[in-house]
Amino acid sequence: MIDISLQNFEADLINSSMQQPVLLDIWAPWCGPCKTLGPVLEKLEVAYAGRFKLAKLNSDEQGEIAGQLSQMFGVRSIPFCVLFKGGQPVDGFVGALPEGEVRKFLDKHVQSVEELAANEEVQEAQELLAEGDTDSALERLQEAVAINPSNDAARVDYLRALLTAGRLEDARRVYEPVAGKMMLDARLVACGHWLDACEKAAGARSPEQLAAAIAANKRDFDARFELAQTHFAAQRFTQAMDELLEIIMRDKAWNDEAARKNYVAILELMGKPAPAKAEAAAPKGTLEVAGKVTAMPADPVVDQYRRKLSMALF
Repeated sequence: MIDISLQNFEADLINSSMQQPVLLDIWAPWCGPCKTLGPVLEKLEVAYAGRFKLAKLNSDEQGEIAGQLSQMFGVRSIPFCVLFKGGQPVDGFVGALPEGEVRKFLDKHVQSVEELAANEEVQEAQELLAEGDTDSALERLQEAVAINPSNDAARVDYLRALLTAGRLEDARRVYEPVAGKMMLDARLVACGHWLDACEKAAGARSPEQLAAAIAANKRDFDARFELAQTHFAAQRFTQAMDELLEIIMRDKAWNDEAARKNYVAILELMGKPAPAKAEAAAPKGTLEVAGKVTAMPADPVVDQYRRKLSMALF
């Protein structure tokens, strides 16, 4: 638990919520319900074992912060609790709720024990992959998916590691449980296309045969797509997109837009998600309730190929 003031608001509330949810309890010494709710929140912070952080703000002493949050949520009474997540106030409640109701509120926003364990496995796996220990990383990622099968991010990391290692049968086994989902994560869709390309590349014609077929007929889209998939399987991503773009420019709808779908999948695989980090603190004496996200520098290759696709489509 930490007390929040204007001086530490940015570091201990906004920035801290980038790493884990922070529940801000706005209270006052004269408020009876606040005295009832306070011990419940402190008990839950211990019970949730680091899955959220409790922060407290004395509205009598920190009127500027309390006033801005009250105005934002349209609340005029205390105790008033605001949950910060990813640098933003995302939800809140008013009054001295019973412990069970507070738990229900927290459980909407706080990772479960299983999710937390799975994410720790993923983090360890990413470190192992960076060190070149693929086998150990795959064990961690397998465990993460087993702990929380609905963790799409862990499944994506697991699939990418398996495909990079050439373990196609294992990758197919990991992908199949989610293949039929109506609203499949774009990263999983991309992995599915990569997996298909890897499986089909094994039986593809030689590059020389494919080049000869294309030279004889520029509109031999089957040969060009086959060549693109061999490049895709080998992670020669830009070469794959060059071939796919030739198909898109000549016939956008060919084979149920297979060229466009694979092109988009490659862009998805090449792109890197921007980490959520707070920007530099606001000038001293000012207050910014909402945090900011710093985007990663753009990848010039990805940007170039996005532009090429846009020009071909429109």
